[in-house]
Amino acid sequence: MRLTQGCFSYLPDLTEADIRTQVQYCIDKGWAVNIEFSDDPHPRNTFWEMWGLPMFDIKDAAAVMLELNACCKVHGDSYIRVSGFDSSHGWESVRISFLVDRPKNEPGFRLIRTEGAGRMVRYSVQSMTAVAE
Repeated sequence: MRLTQGCFSYLPDLTEADIRTQVQYCIDKGWAVNIEFSDDPHPRNTFWEMWGLPMFDIKDAAAVMLELNACCKVHGDSYIRVSGFDSSHGWESVRISFLVDRPKNEPGFRLIRTEGAGRMVRYSVQSMTAVAE
C-alpha cells in the first residue's frame, strides 16, 4: 500500500530537486518551513513530531535541505513531511504540506464498519501497524 496524504501524494516520489523547488517556493512566499516525522500517519493524526524548530527567517532552500537530510538519516524508516506556514493573517495557516520520505514497508490502514442501533453505521480507520503489534 502507498499512503496518499498531502499535496503531490498521487505523484511519484519527489526528487531532491523537486523538494528543493517546493521549499524555495515557500521561502519566496515568506512562509515558515517546518519538517516533521511520524510512525503513525493516520489522517486524523495532525500532531507529528517536529524536527527542530520551524525555520522562519531562512532565505535559501539549502538550509532546509540540510535539516531534511539530517532528519532522514535519523528517522529514515518514518514518514517525513515538509510544511509551509503562512502568518500573513496574524495566525499560522498551513499553505502546503507534502511527504518527502516514507518507510520501505507501508503497512497501511483498514476500514472498520460498526453497525449501531437502527440503521446507523459508523466507520473508523485503524492502522495496520497497531494490528501487527
